[in-house]
Amino acid sequence: MKTTRWPFESMGADVNRLHDEMNRLISRCGFDLVTPPAFPRSNVWVDAENVYVECELPGVKPEELDIELLGDQELLLNGNRERGYGEEVVWHKRERNLRSFERTMELPVAVDGDHVKAEFNHGVLLITLPKRAEAKARKIVIKS
Repeated sequence: MKTTRWPFESMGADVNRLHDEMNRLISRCGFDLVTPPAFPRSNVWVDAENVYVECELPGVKPEELDIELLGDQELLLNGNRERGYGEEVVWHKRERNLRSFERTMELPVAVDGDHVKAEFNHGVLLITLPKRAEAKARKIVIKS
């Protein structure tokens, strides 16, 4: 009895091999296609009183950051993370952004720009933005 070999049987191994080779090639050029372009990586969440924006900024000094509130629902973060590695280095892997950056984030609700706080600890920036009064949830009393 003759067995028919499924033509795509070994395709998974071939695709994995191709993926590994492409990653090696791209890494030699100093790029990494799997790293998301948005920098810094951020989390945004809300509670009853505030909007919180938390950003990972390893290697950035607080004096290299600029935070601006654009209107009442947009946050702009600028910074600089340039390092002098010299021109003669040969990169083997480069996943971290090593240049100036700018990121604009839309906030989920209107915030009170006069009472914003920012803390920077161990490379993590936490911005606390109090909600504007009209953005806070209010209990509705039912009259009977």
